Amino acid sequence: MKICRYSYDGPARMGVVKGNVVYRMEEDPATGRFTGEIMRGEVKLLDQVKLLPPVTPTKIVAIGLNYKAHAAEFGKPLPETPMLFLKPSTAVIGHNDAIVYPSHMSHRVDYEGELAVVVGRKAKDVPVDKAQDYILGYTCINDVTARDLQGKDVQFTRAKGFDTFAPIGPWVETDIDPLNVRIETWLNGEKKQDTSTKDMIFNVYELFSFVSQVMTLVAGDVIATGTPSGIGKMAPGDSVEVIIEGIGTLKNIVAAR
Repeated sequence: MKICRYSYDGPARMGVVKGNVVYRMEEDPATGRFTGEIMRGEVKLLDQVKLLPPVTPTKIVAIGLNYKAHAAEFGKPLPETPMLFLKPSTAVIGHNDAIVYPSHMSHRVDYEGELAVVVGRKAKDVPVDKAQDYILGYTCINDVTARDLQGKDVQFTRAKGFDTFAPIGPWVETDIDPLNVRIETWLNGEKKQDTSTKDMIFNVYELFSFVSQVMTLVAGDVIATGTPSGIGKMAPGDSVEVIIEGIGTLKNIVAAR
């Protein structure tokens, strides 16, 4: 099931995408009380609505160096435990929204296509073998990074935290195997990243369990599971697409500040 948030002549609504049609949904899955029931009456074509970020997380917990090839790309040893950092909720934008280039502070902004895990209900100290029970589904995320500031600051808060630096979407897919899906990132029509989640150092369920032992996760929170090799810079005017097998395409344009 593809769960979306959308607007059409009014406030945000929840919906289910089937083909090119959006059906309004009875409940917001981010409340943790998701039934999947579709309201009678409101049906829209997908191209008639504005897709919003599919969830409104209280936090985005991101993972650094979680692909073997990406660690090698940076000449880093494989981490013994997941490397965590946070992106603020104010960084979130949706499909077709603009990534704003912070030229007043940075001169090297990179794309990082990733699989994102969407939390379905409150989770704390979850065992690995129970993690799946707490996951609503999966979506695409672009962990946009001011690479020059990341090197300068050492810690990641500024480099990862600018407004618009967390595009998420286009929807949440509830039915994929996160242990073996293909991730691609395209820049201006040229493929830049292409790998499978099989190359992860820590898989989705291990990450979920680990994060839940550090902090309480609530419905709608997002875990960005790390980027594969092939990262690179973007510039104003560029188009970037994160494509994940079984989910779909998250597309954004880079805009000048």
